[in-house]
Amino acid sequence: MSEPLRREDVAHVAKLARLTLSEDELTNFTKQLADVLEHARDIASLNLSELEPTAHPFGLVNVTRADVVRASLDRDVVLASAPDARDGRFAVPRIVGDTP
Repeated sequence: MSEPLRREDVAHVAKLARLTLSEDELTNFTKQLADVLEHARDIASLNLSELEPTAHPFGLVNVTRADVVRASLDRDVVLASAPDARDGRFAVPRIVGDTP
């Protein structure tokens, strides 16, 4: 079993990450990180040689429909109901840069 996580280790990592931790935060994070590392050790100790590697815990299947060409809305009808249309496209207010 590896040695327990020390408060000084957490303070060192916080310093490397340029984090300023209060004494209470240092105490809380030391406990929380120790718990995370203990859980990781528990998982690492499991015999998983019989399990197939997966990218997701559930078998996922894409549900798709057939790609069928069908009639859609007429462009001129749609653009006629738009507040502003130019050159066969929707015209929207500019959001970046100078306003016209």
